[in-house]
Amino acid sequence: MEEKSLRITGTNKTFFTKITTTLTRLLIPTKISINGLLISRKRNNLLKMYENSISDNENYNKEELEKKYDLSYEAYLDSLDKYVMDSIYKKVKNGTASEFEKNAMAKYYEVTSLKENEYIEYKYRKQKYLIELDYEGIKVSSKEALMERYQKFYISKMDSLYKSILKNYSIKVADNTNIYDSTKEWIYTKIFYTLQDYIEKILSLKIQINYDEHLKEVVSEYEQYESYSIGKLDTRDNIEKNMVLLGISRKLFTHSLPLIVAEQCYEKLLKDARSLVQDTKIATKREKAYSMLINLIEDYNIKLLSTKVYWESPKLRDEYKKFWNKYKEISKLKETDFIEYVKQKEILFIKNDIKNLNKTKIDYSKLLKYYKRKLVDYGAIKVIRNTCKSEGKYIKVKEVA
Repeated sequence: MEEKSLRITGTNKTFFTKITTTLTRLLIPTKISINGLLISRKRNNLLKMYENSISDNENYNKEELEKKYDLSYEAYLDSLDKYVMDSIYKKVKNGTASEFEKNAMAKYYEVTSLKENEYIEYKYRKQKYLIELDYEGIKVSSKEALMERYQKFYISKMDSLYKSILKNYSIKVADNTNIYDSTKEWIYTKIFYTLQDYIEKILSLKIQINYDEHLKEVVSEYEQYESYSIGKLDTRDNIEKNMVLLGISRKLFTHSLPLIVAEQCYEKLLKDARSLVQDTKIATKREKAYSMLINLIEDYNIKLLSTKVYWESPKLRDEYKKFWNKYKEISKLKETDFIEYVKQKEILFIKNDIKNLNKTKIDYSKLLKYYKRKLVDYGAIKVIRNTCKSEGKYIKVKEVA
């Protein structure tokens, strides 16, 4: 009897252990399911408030609607945040998470790491992260009616968040105190990364669903950007890609990335492009880098400086006016003699860049030498050989503009 009793007790213990383990495993999916329902309810309420807030119905109190929308938006984000911590975090911790969930958790930690030192950026990036996470879930669910409703909110909110992130970076670029690194290299990197992220996730979606007819102005530049999404990019490709990004930004982010900041971004690219031409030793690669630099100089002068209203000094403004008048004169050749137009335009850009290089503290002696060889080849400057020779038959060459 004692032996039998022990067997029964042991069996019961095993049985109850199995039941407990099963229940433990069920708790996590149940929690996900509860969160899913909560998110769905909060999302539906948010979309309703959003649609009311953009409605033209005069019977609605706009101020009251905006307050309700803000409250529903906060509740929606809270439910998403709770989902990450209650569901994804537990699955990662228990080793049952998918690759998507592991990546989602890693991104969550990446965003929250900004909280202490970069709170403003953290605030906008966390919203962006949570909304993107829900959007990916909606895409998987294949609910077309929900997707159509959500996309309108998604695009509108993402536009706002990206603009806020870029505006935050713009303030840092314009800051002349010693709080941030004077070179500000990391801020430029973040600006270009954010522009790239926007174009790939939001602009591409807008173009795909024909969101706005005004986007026709940037479609050609977007297609140009797409060409850099294939294959591995070298330094020259990356500079060209960032040049295209800045060109698009002048049409989409004129307020959050103002001209004064865009100008500094262009100057950063010019610095990188000049260094590339100067440091590249293989002739064919140097020629490609040089061609890219000429295109960048044109972009900088035509897309940005030609729209500049406020100059640091009247002298700089007058200098640019002279350059601009010469450029317009040369542009007349485009229809009648395209080859001559390209040649004269290149000469103008080289001479103008030489003036700029002479004002910098960076050693561009190799690039200046390369520029002058180009001007000699184009017949823009002459080489005068004097008759004085040294013992080793050395002939001094003087270049005259």
